[in-house]
Amino acid sequence: MLLVTGGAGFIGANFVLSTVAETGEAIVNLDKLTYAGDLKNLAPLDGDARHEFVRGDIADRALLRQLLAKHRPRAIVHFAAESHVDRSIEGPAEFIQTNVVGSFSLLEEARTWWGALPGGDNASGEKARFRFLHVSTDEVYGSLGPADPAFRETHSYAPNSPYAASKAASDHLVRAYHHTYGLPVLTTNCSNNYGPRQFPEKLIPLMITNALAQQPLPVYGDGLNVRDWLYVADHCDAIRAVLDRGRVGETYNIGGASEKTNLEVVKTLCEMLDAARPRKSGRYADLIALVKDRPGHDRRYAMDTAKIERELGWRPRESFASGMRKTVDWFLGKK
Repeated sequence: MLLVTGGAGFIGANFVLSTVAETGEAIVNLDKLTYAGDLKNLAPLDGDARHEFVRGDIADRALLRQLLAKHRPRAIVHFAAESHVDRSIEGPAEFIQTNVVGSFSLLEEARTWWGALPGGDNASGEKARFRFLHVSTDEVYGSLGPADPAFRETHSYAPNSPYAASKAASDHLVRAYHHTYGLPVLTTNCSNNYGPRQFPEKLIPLMITNALAQQPLPVYGDGLNVRDWLYVADHCDAIRAVLDRGRVGETYNIGGASEKTNLEVVKTLCEMLDAARPRKSGRYADLIALVKDRPGHDRRYAMDTAKIERELGWRPRESFASGMRKTVDWFLGKK
């Protein structure tokens, strides 16, 4: 059984759904249901005994203690986080509370519960099998220049937004809990996710939603900021690979091998929508509007995934084109 935090959000819900479908493993799903969490994301599991939803905060240590004692999970998969850079610029306090204090609370309760399990560090059984998998982001590494090599797991941390700094802090806490207490942790740092169920504040769902409503498609600055785009189902596959076969204490970068400028992404979406649902007049690209850049906007992210490919045999299945097609089809099916 897995304890998943943040499993009603975009990536968490996709992980819960695909894990139950592909492995049949039971999941206890802890989510606070903030604006980005939605039980509709989990509708396919309504009435399924393999999924138990618990509404609660990862900073509620009494609740965490109760869940660990009751369910005795083989692993905690920690997605719960505030994740939108724009919101972190406008109000960073919430990011510190959830991403730093919340992660600390989860680590403390996990350490206490795991430490009380019978058997020494090398014992077989429940204690030896337990894992704490922390899901993080490429943004902790900072910004790359056009010709810089992609981020490796050994890249120095240089977070540039309150969001990135809060995730970097949680990464460091996870590492410290392994080195100080021996907690069997795993960390994944992923590139920009996209796909079904994504909340429409992020670039791709926002552009689709605005385009279908015939509203402007706002793109920051000159539109040439580069991101590595990762289809969410591929990310979920990678997390399961790390959970099952990753080396304790290690970090694994996960990317989609799809570096694109924001403008390229939006224009691709427009072309797909032109083909699938043409406008009555003009093309969707006519709605693109360059707007004032956000403060401290990182220029480029790119992920070197050689480690996870070499050690765990994982590679993304979806190309940018195929993943985008699936994403557009899903959003069109909801409209």
